[in-house]
Formats: sequence, C-alpha cells, structure tokens
Amino acid sequence: MVADYANASVGLWKNCTGGNCDGSLSYGNEDAIKAVQAFMILSIIFSIISLVVFVFQLFTMEKGNRFFLSGSTMLVCWLCILVGVSIYTHHYAHSEGNFNSSSHQGYCFILTWICFCFSFIIGILYMVLRKK
Repeated sequence: MVADYANASVGLWKNCTGGNCDGSLSYGNEDAIKAVQAFMILSIIFSIISLVVFVFQLFTMEKGNRFFLSGSTMLVCWLCILVGVSIYTHHYAHSEGNFNSSSHQGYCFILTWICFCFSFIIGILYMVLRKK
C-alpha cells in the first residue's frame, strides 16, 4: 500500500516512511503475512527450478517429447503465486489498518497479478510444447 498524503508505503517485508525503510511491519507477526511471504519465496524457487529443468530438457530430451516436467513445475509456481496473492488480497489489500482511505496499491501488487497470469500461460505452453 502506498499513501497518497505522504512518502510512505507498506509491503510484505518493510514499512517505509520518508525514504527510511528500517521500520518493521505492524502486522509482521501475523500468520497470514508469514504465509504470503513463504508462498512468494516458494514461487520464486519453483520458477527458477522450472527454468533449469526446461534448459536441461532442451538439451537432453529426445525429439517429439513434451516438456511435462518443466510445465508442471511452472504450474506449481503458478499455484504458489495464486495462494500467496489471494491471502494478501484477502487480509491486507484493502485493510484500513495499513493506511487510511487515501492510499492505493503499489506497482508490485499489480505486477504480482501479471506474473500470476504469465506463469499460468507459460506452464500451459510448456505442457503442449514439443521438441522438434
């Protein structure tokens, strides 16, 4: 969340006010934010694994086979993004406790939903892609 009235923002990891990002989150000990953090880290890990598996399959797989392993790994990444961003949206996206009503979502929240869409598309493309 980004405040409209001041140079302040609140995210998954830090509370930034006036360019100083040393503040901890007021809700940092809640189970929901810890779950969001864990699922976002898992999605990054599965995305990297999917890329490595894709490159490995690209050079070792015989012709005519599909990239099922890399596609399924990317769909697990998609699932982690779905769960993480859904929990965040439900608990924190429109919470009046973060800022008052004159605040809005930052670009990272929107980028997360875009990554959610792209990871699903890439996972499906990996599943139907054949090595020629």
